[in-house]
Amino acid sequence: MRNLVVIFGVCANGAWAEVPRVSVDIAPVHSIVAAVMGELGQPDLIVPPGASPHGYSMRPSEARALDQADLVFWMGSGLSPWLEGPIESLAGDATALDLLARPETQVLEVRDGATFEADEHDHGHGGDDHDDHDDHGDDHDDHDDHGDDHDDHDDHGDDHDDHDDHGDDHDDHDDHSDDHDDHDDHAEVVDPHAWLDPENARAWAAVIADELSVMDPDNAAEYARNAAAFSNSINELTDEVEAIVGPIRGRPFVVFHDAYHYFEHRFDVEAVGAISATDAAAPSAARVSELRDKVASLGAVCALTEPQFNPAILDALGEVKLGEVDPLGATLEVGPNLYGQLLANMATSLSNCLK
Repeated sequence: MRNLVVIFGVCANGAWAEVPRVSVDIAPVHSIVAAVMGELGQPDLIVPPGASPHGYSMRPSEARALDQADLVFWMGSGLSPWLEGPIESLAGDATALDLLARPETQVLEVRDGATFEADEHDHGHGGDDHDDHDDHGDDHDDHDDHGDDHDDHDDHGDDHDDHDDHGDDHDDHDDHSDDHDDHDDHAEVVDPHAWLDPENARAWAAVIADELSVMDPDNAAEYARNAAAFSNSINELTDEVEAIVGPIRGRPFVVFHDAYHYFEHRFDVEAVGAISATDAAAPSAARVSELRDKVASLGAVCALTEPQFNPAILDALGEVKLGEVDPLGATLEVGPNLYGQLLANMATSLSNCLK
Protein backbone atom coordinates (compact mmCIF):
# COMPACT_ATOMS: atom_id res chain seq x y z
CA MET A 1 0.00 0.00 0.00
CA ARG A 2 2.84 2.40 0.85
CA ASN A 3 4.41 1.76 -2.55
CA LEU A 4 1.11 2.55 -4.27
CA VAL A 5 0.86 5.82 -2.37
CA VAL A 6 4.39 6.76 -3.36
CA ILE A 7 3.80 5.88 -7.01
CA PHE A 8 0.62 7.94 -7.05
CA GLY A 9 2.44 10.88 -5.50
CA VAL A 10 5.18 10.76 -8.10
CA CYS A 11 2.73 10.47 -10.99
CA ALA A 12 0.41 13.21 -9.73
CA ASN A 13 3.05 15.78 -8.85
CA GLY A 14 6.00 14.79 -10.98
CA ALA A 15 8.21 14.76 -7.88
CA TRP A 16 8.76 12.87 -4.66
CA ALA A 17 5.63 13.62 -2.66
CA GLU A 18 6.61 12.38 0.80
CA VAL A 19 7.80 14.68 3.57
CA PRO A 20 11.49 13.88 4.30
CA ARG A 21 12.43 11.73 7.28
CA VAL A 22 14.55 13.87 9.58
CA SER A 23 16.80 12.94 12.52
CA VAL A 24 18.18 15.51 14.97
CA ASP A 25 20.84 15.08 17.62
CA ILE A 26 19.64 17.13 20.64
CA ALA A 27 16.27 18.36 21.94
CA PRO A 28 16.81 22.13 21.47
CA VAL A 29 17.70 21.69 17.79
CA HIS A 30 14.93 19.12 17.43
CA SER A 31 12.54 21.81 18.70
CA ILE A 32 13.61 24.21 15.93
CA VAL A 33 13.22 21.52 13.28
CA ALA A 34 9.80 20.55 14.67
CA ALA A 35 8.70 24.19 14.48
CA VAL A 36 9.77 24.44 10.83
CA MET A 37 8.16 21.14 9.86
CA GLY A 38 4.94 22.06 11.66
CA GLU A 39 2.00 19.85 10.79
CA LEU A 40 3.83 18.30 7.84
CA GLY A 41 5.93 15.86 9.85
CA GLN A 42 7.73 15.03 13.07
CA PRO A 43 11.54 14.79 13.30
CA ASP A 44 13.19 11.96 15.21
CA LEU A 45 15.35 12.75 18.24
CA ILE A 46 18.62 10.84 18.63
CA VAL A 47 19.77 11.91 22.13
CA PRO A 48 17.04 12.09 24.82
CA PRO A 49 17.00 15.38 26.77
CA GLY A 50 18.24 13.77 30.00
CA ALA A 51 21.31 12.18 28.37
CA SER A 52 24.66 13.81 27.72
CA PRO A 53 25.27 14.51 24.01
CA HIS A 54 29.02 14.23 24.62
CA GLY A 55 28.74 10.47 25.04
CA TYR A 56 25.67 8.35 24.38
CA SER A 57 24.80 4.83 23.22
CA MET A 58 21.88 4.86 20.85
CA ARG A 59 18.92 2.58 21.41
CA PRO A 60 17.83 0.39 18.48
CA SER A 61 14.88 2.67 17.72
CA GLU A 62 17.17 5.71 17.50
CA ALA A 63 19.64 3.88 15.27
CA ARG A 64 16.78 2.73 13.05
CA ALA A 65 15.48 6.30 12.73
CA LEU A 66 18.95 7.48 11.76
CA ASP A 67 19.22 4.70 9.20
CA GLN A 68 15.92 5.77 7.62
CA ALA A 69 16.68 9.50 7.63
CA ASP A 70 16.75 11.63 4.50
CA LEU A 71 18.08 14.63 6.46
CA VAL A 72 20.22 14.82 9.60
CA PHE A 73 20.74 18.03 11.57
CA TRP A 74 23.39 17.93 14.28
CA MET A 75 25.79 20.20 16.20
CA GLY A 76 28.89 18.46 14.90
CA SER A 77 31.69 16.42 16.40
CA GLY A 78 32.63 19.18 18.84
CA LEU A 79 29.50 18.35 20.83
CA SER A 80 28.95 14.69 19.92
CA PRO A 81 32.16 13.10 18.59
CA TRP A 82 30.65 9.61 18.95
CA LEU A 83 27.84 10.45 16.49
CA GLU A 84 30.06 11.09 13.47
CA GLY A 85 30.60 7.39 12.81
CA PRO A 86 26.91 6.37 12.99
CA ILE A 87 25.93 9.24 10.69
CA GLU A 88 28.43 8.03 8.09
CA SER A 89 27.54 4.35 8.45
CA LEU A 90 23.79 4.47 9.07
CA ALA A 91 22.82 7.69 7.28
CA GLY A 92 25.39 7.59 4.51
CA ASP A 93 22.74 8.28 1.86
CA ALA A 94 21.21 11.16 3.81
CA THR A 95 22.10 14.83 3.71
CA ALA A 96 23.80 15.62 7.03
CA LEU A 97 24.23 19.24 8.12
CA ASP A 98 26.68 20.24 10.84
CA LEU A 99 24.95 23.40 12.08
CA LEU A 100 27.98 24.63 14.02
CA ALA A 101 29.97 24.70 10.79
CA ARG A 102 27.37 26.65 8.83
CA PRO A 103 28.51 30.13 7.74
CA GLU A 104 25.31 31.62 9.20
CA THR A 105 26.24 30.44 12.69
CA GLN A 106 27.67 32.96 15.15
CA VAL A 107 30.38 31.10 17.07
CA LEU A 108 32.40 31.81 20.20
CA GLU A 109 35.71 30.33 21.22
CA VAL A 110 36.05 28.03 24.19
CA ARG A 111 37.03 29.94 27.32
CA ASP A 112 40.17 28.62 29.01
CA GLY A 113 40.94 28.41 32.71
CA ALA A 114 38.85 28.47 35.87
CA THR A 115 38.15 32.18 35.63
CA PHE A 116 36.98 34.21 32.65
CA GLU A 117 37.88 37.70 31.57
CA ALA A 118 35.17 39.92 30.14
CA ASP A 119 34.58 39.10 26.48
CA GLU A 120 35.18 42.36 24.63
CA HIS A 121 34.76 41.15 21.07
CA ASP A 122 32.71 38.76 19.00
CA HIS A 123 33.90 35.72 17.13
CA GLY A 124 32.33 33.77 14.38
CA HIS A 125 31.64 33.06 10.76
CA GLY A 126 29.58 36.20 10.52
CA GLY A 127 30.45 38.24 13.57
CA ASP A 128 29.97 41.54 11.69
CA ASP A 129 26.25 41.16 12.34
CA HIS A 130 26.91 41.56 16.06
CA ASP A 131 29.76 44.06 16.34
CA ASP A 132 27.72 46.07 18.83
CA HIS A 133 25.50 44.09 21.16
CA ASP A 134 23.47 47.19 21.98
CA ASP A 135 22.53 47.46 18.30
CA HIS A 136 21.11 43.95 18.33
CA GLY A 137 17.64 45.23 17.68
CA ASP A 138 18.73 47.09 14.56
CA ASP A 139 19.12 43.82 12.67
CA HIS A 140 15.45 43.07 13.28
CA ASP A 141 13.70 46.47 13.51
CA ASP A 142 10.72 45.12 11.62
CA HIS A 143 10.79 41.39 11.92
CA ASP A 144 7.50 40.97 10.16
CA ASP A 145 9.53 41.69 7.03
CA HIS A 146 11.45 38.47 7.62
CA GLY A 147 8.83 36.64 5.70
CA ASP A 148 9.69 38.75 2.66
CA ASP A 149 12.86 36.72 2.37
CA HIS A 150 10.68 33.70 1.88
CA ASP A 151 7.62 35.05 0.04
CA ASP A 152 8.92 33.52 -3.14
CA HIS A 153 10.88 30.49 -2.10
CA ASP A 154 12.19 30.05 -5.61
CA ASP A 155 13.98 33.39 -5.23
CA HIS A 156 15.65 32.23 -2.02
CA GLY A 157 18.16 30.45 -4.16
CA ASP A 158 19.80 33.83 -4.81
CA ASP A 159 21.46 33.34 -1.46
CA HIS A 160 22.75 29.99 -2.66
CA ASP A 161 23.90 30.65 -6.22
CA ASP A 162 21.58 28.01 -7.66
CA HIS A 163 19.53 25.99 -5.25
CA ASP A 164 19.00 23.28 -7.81
CA ASP A 165 22.73 22.73 -7.52
CA HIS A 166 22.40 22.34 -3.77
CA GLY A 167 22.80 18.63 -4.06
CA ASP A 168 26.28 19.19 -5.46
CA ASP A 169 27.32 20.45 -2.06
CA HIS A 170 26.36 17.09 -0.62
CA ASP A 171 27.37 14.63 -3.33
CA ASP A 172 30.23 13.60 -1.15
CA HIS A 173 29.57 14.37 2.50
CA ASP A 174 33.23 13.89 3.26
CA ASP A 175 33.97 16.90 1.06
CA HIS A 176 32.02 19.14 3.43
CA SER A 177 35.23 19.65 5.34
CA ASP A 178 36.65 21.54 2.36
CA ASP A 179 34.72 24.56 3.62
CA HIS A 180 36.47 24.17 6.97
CA ASP A 181 40.09 23.29 6.39
CA ASP A 182 40.32 21.06 9.41
CA HIS A 183 37.03 20.48 11.18
CA ASP A 184 38.73 18.66 14.03
CA ASP A 185 40.88 21.71 14.74
CA HIS A 186 37.77 23.91 14.39
CA ALA A 187 35.93 21.83 16.99
CA GLU A 188 38.80 22.17 19.47
CA VAL A 189 38.54 25.97 19.72
CA VAL A 190 34.84 26.61 19.03
CA ASP A 191 32.34 26.32 21.86
CA PRO A 192 29.72 23.86 20.55
CA HIS A 193 26.79 25.09 22.72
CA ALA A 194 25.71 27.53 20.01
CA TRP A 195 21.98 26.76 20.30
CA LEU A 196 21.85 28.95 23.42
CA ASP A 197 22.09 32.06 21.25
CA PRO A 198 18.58 32.66 19.89
CA GLU A 199 20.04 34.43 16.84
CA ASN A 200 21.63 31.13 15.84
CA ALA A 201 18.26 29.42 16.26
CA ARG A 202 16.72 32.03 13.98
CA ALA A 203 19.38 31.48 11.31
CA TRP A 204 19.08 27.71 11.54
CA ALA A 205 15.32 27.81 11.06
CA ALA A 206 15.89 29.40 7.63
CA VAL A 207 18.59 26.82 6.78
CA ILE A 208 16.32 23.97 7.88
CA ALA A 209 13.45 25.32 5.76
CA ASP A 210 15.75 25.53 2.74
CA GLU A 211 16.99 21.96 3.15
CA LEU A 212 13.50 20.56 3.61
CA SER A 213 12.31 22.48 0.54
CA VAL A 214 15.02 20.96 -1.64
CA MET A 215 13.69 17.49 -0.88
CA ASP A 216 10.04 18.48 -0.64
CA PRO A 217 9.43 21.40 -3.03
CA ASP A 218 5.66 20.94 -2.94
CA ASN A 219 5.68 22.12 0.68
CA ALA A 220 8.38 24.80 0.33
CA ALA A 221 5.96 27.65 1.01
CA GLU A 222 4.77 25.97 4.23
CA TYR A 223 8.32 25.45 5.48
CA ALA A 224 9.11 29.10 4.71
CA ARG A 225 6.02 30.32 6.58
CA ASN A 226 6.87 28.17 9.58
CA ALA A 227 10.46 29.46 9.62
CA ALA A 228 9.18 33.05 9.47
CA ALA A 229 6.78 32.37 12.34
CA PHE A 230 9.62 30.86 14.37
CA SER A 231 11.74 33.93 13.66
CA ASN A 232 8.96 36.16 14.97
CA SER A 233 8.76 34.03 18.11
CA ILE A 234 12.49 34.62 18.63
CA ASN A 235 11.75 38.36 18.79
CA GLU A 236 9.24 37.76 21.56
CA LEU A 237 11.57 35.34 23.34
CA THR A 238 14.47 37.79 23.23
CA ASP A 239 12.30 40.56 24.68
CA GLU A 240 11.12 38.21 27.43
CA VAL A 241 14.64 37.15 28.39
CA GLU A 242 15.90 40.76 28.27
CA ALA A 243 13.17 41.79 30.71
CA ILE A 244 14.10 38.96 33.09
CA VAL A 245 17.88 39.42 33.12
CA GLY A 246 18.01 43.20 32.82
CA PRO A 247 17.72 43.88 36.57
CA ILE A 248 20.53 41.45 37.48
CA ARG A 249 23.14 42.50 34.89
CA GLY A 250 26.58 43.12 36.33
CA ARG A 251 26.11 40.74 39.28
CA PRO A 252 28.86 38.07 39.27
CA PHE A 253 28.10 34.37 39.17
CA VAL A 254 29.89 31.11 38.43
CA VAL A 255 28.78 28.00 36.55
CA PHE A 256 29.45 24.32 37.05
CA HIS A 257 30.92 23.96 33.58
CA ASP A 258 31.25 26.39 30.71
CA ALA A 259 28.13 25.57 28.71
CA TYR A 260 26.32 28.93 28.68
CA HIS A 261 28.68 31.35 26.98
CA TYR A 262 26.35 31.94 24.04
CA PHE A 263 23.44 32.83 26.32
CA GLU A 264 25.66 35.01 28.51
CA HIS A 265 27.16 36.81 25.53
CA ARG A 266 23.85 37.44 23.80
CA PHE A 267 22.21 38.87 26.91
CA ASP A 268 25.28 40.53 28.49
CA VAL A 269 25.33 38.46 31.69
CA GLU A 270 28.84 36.99 31.60
CA ALA A 271 29.90 34.39 34.18
CA VAL A 272 33.19 34.94 36.00
CA GLY A 273 34.31 31.32 35.93
CA ALA A 274 33.51 27.60 35.78
CA ILE A 275 34.34 25.08 38.49
CA SER A 276 34.85 22.24 35.99
CA ALA A 277 36.62 22.35 32.64
CA THR A 278 34.01 20.01 31.07
CA ASP A 279 30.90 18.22 32.25
CA ALA A 280 32.86 14.96 32.29
CA ALA A 281 35.89 16.11 34.28
CA ALA A 282 36.25 16.56 38.02
CA PRO A 283 37.92 19.88 38.89
CA SER A 284 41.46 19.90 40.26
CA ALA A 285 42.21 21.35 43.69
CA ALA A 286 44.15 24.19 42.04
CA ARG A 287 41.21 25.07 39.81
CA VAL A 288 38.80 25.12 42.75
CA SER A 289 41.20 27.30 44.74
CA GLU A 290 41.58 29.78 41.88
CA LEU A 291 37.84 30.06 41.42
CA ARG A 292 37.21 30.37 45.17
CA ASP A 293 39.59 33.33 45.31
CA LYS A 294 37.79 34.93 42.35
CA VAL A 295 34.40 34.43 43.99
CA ALA A 296 35.66 36.00 47.20
CA SER A 297 37.25 38.99 45.46
CA LEU A 298 34.20 39.74 43.32
CA GLY A 299 31.60 38.91 45.89
CA ALA A 300 29.89 36.41 43.61
CA VAL A 301 26.75 35.18 45.29
CA CYS A 302 25.39 32.67 42.77
CA ALA A 303 26.61 29.37 41.38
CA LEU A 304 24.69 27.53 38.65
CA THR A 305 24.55 23.76 38.54
CA GLU A 306 22.69 21.33 36.25
CA PRO A 307 20.20 18.53 36.97
CA GLN A 308 22.69 15.73 36.26
CA PHE A 309 25.47 17.10 38.49
CA ASN A 310 26.00 16.80 42.24
CA PRO A 311 25.88 20.38 43.58
CA ALA A 312 27.84 19.42 46.71
CA ILE A 313 31.13 20.12 44.92
CA LEU A 314 30.15 23.79 44.76
CA ASP A 315 30.36 23.96 48.56
CA ALA A 316 34.11 24.43 48.11
CA LEU A 317 33.44 27.91 46.68
CA GLY A 318 32.21 29.27 50.00
CA GLU A 319 28.93 31.04 50.70
CA VAL A 320 27.11 31.05 47.37
CA LYS A 321 23.47 30.57 46.49
CA LEU A 322 22.80 27.66 44.16
CA GLY A 323 20.63 27.86 41.08
CA GLU A 324 19.86 25.05 38.64
CA VAL A 325 19.94 25.59 34.88
CA ASP A 326 19.28 23.10 32.12
CA PRO A 327 20.87 23.75 28.70
CA LEU A 328 19.23 20.71 27.05
CA GLY A 329 15.65 20.77 28.28
CA ALA A 330 15.85 17.57 30.35
CA THR A 331 12.59 18.31 32.16
CA LEU A 332 10.69 19.80 29.23
CA GLU A 333 8.31 18.18 26.77
CA VAL A 334 10.07 17.49 23.48
CA GLY A 335 8.60 19.45 20.59
CA PRO A 336 8.34 22.88 18.96
CA ASN A 337 7.78 24.75 22.24
CA LEU A 338 10.84 23.37 24.01
CA TYR A 339 13.32 25.93 22.66
CA GLY A 340 11.52 29.00 23.93
CA GLN A 341 10.79 27.38 27.29
CA LEU A 342 14.43 26.39 27.63
CA LEU A 343 15.83 29.92 27.29
CA ALA A 344 13.08 31.50 29.38
CA ASN A 345 13.70 28.98 32.17
CA MET A 346 17.45 29.66 32.07
CA ALA A 347 16.84 33.39 32.42
CA THR A 348 14.44 32.84 35.32
CA SER A 349 16.83 30.51 37.15
CA LEU A 350 19.69 32.99 36.80
CA SER A 351 17.51 35.87 37.94
CA ASN A 352 16.23 33.99 40.99
CA CYS A 353 19.77 33.01 41.96
CA LEU A 354 21.12 36.57 41.67
CA LYS A 355 18.27 38.48 43.27
